[in-house]
Amino acid sequence: MKTASICTIGDEILIGQIVDTNSSHISRELNLLGIQVRNMTSIGDDRSRIIEELGNCLDNTDIVIVTGGLGPTKDDITKDALRELSGSAGYRISPKQMAHIERILKARGIPMIENNRAQAMVPDNCTVIPNKLGTAPGMAFYGLGKNGTSALYSLPGVPFEAVGLLPDVMADIRGHFDLEAITHHTIVTFGIPESTLAKQIEPWEDALPDNIHLAYLPDPTLGVRLRLTQFGGEADFKPYIAELQKILGNAIYGEGDDTLQSVIGRRLREAGKTLALAESCTGGHLSELITSVAGCSDYYKGSVTSYSNEVKMKVLGVSADTLRQFGAVSEQCVREMSSGVLRALDTDYAVATSGIAGPGGGSPEKPVGTAWLAAAKRLPDGSISVATQCVHFASSRSVNIERFASYALDLLRRNL
Repeated sequence: MKTASICTIGDEILIGQIVDTNSSHISRELNLLGIQVRNMTSIGDDRSRIIEELGNCLDNTDIVIVTGGLGPTKDDITKDALRELSGSAGYRISPKQMAHIERILKARGIPMIENNRAQAMVPDNCTVIPNKLGTAPGMAFYGLGKNGTSALYSLPGVPFEAVGLLPDVMADIRGHFDLEAITHHTIVTFGIPESTLAKQIEPWEDALPDNIHLAYLPDPTLGVRLRLTQFGGEADFKPYIAELQKILGNAIYGEGDDTLQSVIGRRLREAGKTLALAESCTGGHLSELITSVAGCSDYYKGSVTSYSNEVKMKVLGVSADTLRQFGAVSEQCVREMSSGVLRALDTDYAVATSGIAGPGGGSPEKPVGTAWLAAAKRLPDGSISVATQCVHFASSRSVNIERFASYALDLLRRNL
């Protein structure tokens, strides 16, 4: 199996001034080709360190992809480091890139200066991969590393330029290397903590064949994704997924890129049913998740963000006695909120949330991180059935809100 290293260059990454998104894009593309990414490295704007780190990567992996350090300013030193590392005797002009630079500058009404012209200069032993989205070209170097078989690809650091060059880079890699497949399949679960989940499926995991690996990918809003990876050969994950479903049952809610909101949307659309929301502690975040799914207007009617008790009473029909006796953060309140918004917007299903996101507002009886959730559905006889759940979290305000919303969606999913 071919292996790869991904390197980003620039002090701005190391000091946290910008977030490296290039590496994740590149890693996904390499995996699709059946190339195993061994490491990701960030290197500062230090010529000797760039040469040393890239040299190590070339000695230990088949492919190295580098982004950054190709701009027109003095701190962009990657190109000269690559010239020395690759044993280039000097520079040459890339006519295609120079013509593109001239077109860009002319369209913007900017005069050509030496710094722009220098971007079309490339080491004489590289293969140029023209950059149609910017002024710095991509470059490919072959026959490097201790075995003389490794390849290095240098791309600009600007994310949309780097991503724009990836199809050409991947095509070049396919042409230079004999590749075997890596196949991934992801199962998505919700409601079981990662540690508990790992213990629960331990015998199943231990029984997986040696060429299939399992990775746990926890996320507070999506749940725990279980990614199966097979290296080489023709993959058939169906028998293993079937066994896993016997163990986890309804905790599995989807596969691949499924989210709670996309799965809910698909089920509502297929059933021809509609949904409304009544939010208090989630403050509209639940609506944001539902409307992030394209085509949600087929089933989603709208929401009421009932932050105040006045709105809960006047719009949703929550009784003053309920609020006085049990409070807004109570099972009784979310029951009435969900039923009220279902009637008000005339839908088949409704979800309600009411809680204490923090950092203040808690009490010994109802500490910060407490929320009551409700999922209401209209029955064939016209009556309304309501399922409720109380959750407790101990995170920041923003994370608490995200988790309240996700658990509310999961409650709805389990009651569709």
